[in-house]
Amino acid sequence: MTTTATPSSATPEPHPVHAFNQAVIEEFRANRGRVGGPFEGGRLLLITTTGARSGRPHTNPVGYLPDGDRVLIIASAGGGPHHPAWYHNLVAHPVLTVEDGTFTYEARAEILTGEERDLLFARAAEADQGWAEYQRGTTRAIPVIALTQIDAGPPAGGDPAALLLGVHDAFRRELRIVREEFAASGPTLMAQLKVNCLTVCDNLHAHHTMEDRGLFPAMGRQHPQLAPQLDRLRAEHETVATLLAELRATLGRTDATPAGLLPDVDRLIAELEAHLTYEEEILLPLLEQAA
Repeated sequence: MTTTATPSSATPEPHPVHAFNQAVIEEFRANRGRVGGPFEGGRLLLITTTGARSGRPHTNPVGYLPDGDRVLIIASAGGGPHHPAWYHNLVAHPVLTVEDGTFTYEARAEILTGEERDLLFARAAEADQGWAEYQRGTTRAIPVIALTQIDAGPPAGGDPAALLLGVHDAFRRELRIVREEFAASGPTLMAQLKVNCLTVCDNLHAHHTMEDRGLFPAMGRQHPQLAPQLDRLRAEHETVATLLAELRATLGRTDATPAGLLPDVDRLIAELEAHLTYEEEILLPLLEQAA
């Protein structure tokens, strides 16, 4: 009788989850954070943790939630009975590398506990019932982890033109997500949706402040002929700042609703898109020459 055996030296087939994750990682890096499939249109990061036992780096795609100057990730493991391996890595080694499609930076992970964990998980579950379903499907308390940036790190891609375009596209993507969340929401403004909107507003204000204090003066010194265009860009920053203030004021009202916020969000998106497009027309060719 003849039997067939797999030689011990044969390369094993990759685990389906590992193969799926690797495909997402490659697509994420090739497209500055944009991916298709189940993550399309959502918020996604790549986290590289240090193996709790091996000490080797491990990269995983994870969804995240904005939370002001930090981001939250949830160790759901699809509602499975065990925490994902990356969670155990963070317990052992809380410093990790984060890729958001534009920047790569070091962050420190904090495993949230007690009332803070419960409040933030409830906030996430209110905004997306999938989290609640995962929790109902397991006896473990699904961990919530806060990631706080340690340093800015180098921009993904390297050259200033690519960085500017990457930052602009990140704002476009995040505002599109916020608008879709508001449009798909019910009559009540949920806490996480409010945080999502406030976070992008704060980040946009910080970005424009950095341009006003750094990029625009530098470009003005190198290219004096750009003075009228840079003045226009600064004026557009003021217009956007006014819209941000109006949106924050509406968010702060006790009777605010997602439907009531949509006109403010649409005005901001329209004004910002016109501004970003003009800025790219003026600055990208010069930044590409300097690269």
